[in-house]
Amino acid sequence: MTEAFELTGDLAKSAAQDADEPLLAPDEPRPFEVYNEAGAAPVLLVCDHASRFVPRALGGLGLGEAELRRHIAWDIGIAEVTRALADRLGAPAVLSHFSRLIIDPNRGLDDLTLIPQLSDGVIVPANRDLSAAASQARIATFHQAYHGAVIRVLESMMARRQAPAIVSMHSFTPVMKGVERPWQIGILWNRDGRLPVPLMARLRARGLTVGDNEPYSGRDNHGYTLHVHAEPRGLANVLIEVRQDLIDTHHGAAEWAELLGETLQAILADPTIFEARPES
Repeated sequence: MTEAFELTGDLAKSAAQDADEPLLAPDEPRPFEVYNEAGAAPVLLVCDHASRFVPRALGGLGLGEAELRRHIAWDIGIAEVTRALADRLGAPAVLSHFSRLIIDPNRGLDDLTLIPQLSDGVIVPANRDLSAAASQARIATFHQAYHGAVIRVLESMMARRQAPAIVSMHSFTPVMKGVERPWQIGILWNRDGRLPVPLMARLRARGLTVGDNEPYSGRDNHGYTLHVHAEPRGLANVLIEVRQDLIDTHHGAAEWAELLGETLQAILADPTIFEARPES
């Protein structure tokens, strides 16, 4: 799809946002939510794509409500699973509160998909021809603020003298580009197998179809948040992807939070999970 868009009015203003002009109004929510911060379990849940929120200053990014409800704007269902799982484990969670179409917090600042101009065939008009100042304003307001919250909570947990595990929560579409995805859940990981290997084994023992670094790989940019926060500190970590049609209702989200809570709790009984193993 190569149709060109001409930005006018509020949309043109948002695309050329001045770095000194705030992207969030005083009555709009912070770009992150810290949930169950007092949770004592040595596990931090992070949810990079929890929300489809777009502030007024960005004029809906030039998209309609139908597009902003699609998976391109957020990971459908996973925020509810994350909060319920935090309650089940007694763990804190940090969730984003902005659409991944504004900027993707699970991408590095040098990644070409950081501010996506195209997502699953949908052109994002307000993301085209952004000035350096406009891009930097999004980085500071959303990306850095979210990761700053993760760091703050993580450092508070580490001050208790125990190396917490980090679990990154995501969801994926049942079909992508016309291809059905058979997995009910995907476990993404890089080099540290302490959490992902037993997690996959236990989930398969329940009869689930589990993807090992499917439908994405934790060894590339899809694992950015863990690459930045977990790996340099040597913290046990895993990225969990749940298929969206299984968690797009309250009932489904609650069922999967309970299943994951029960499974993770058994694995977290292993004290070696909480040993810091920095990369050599």
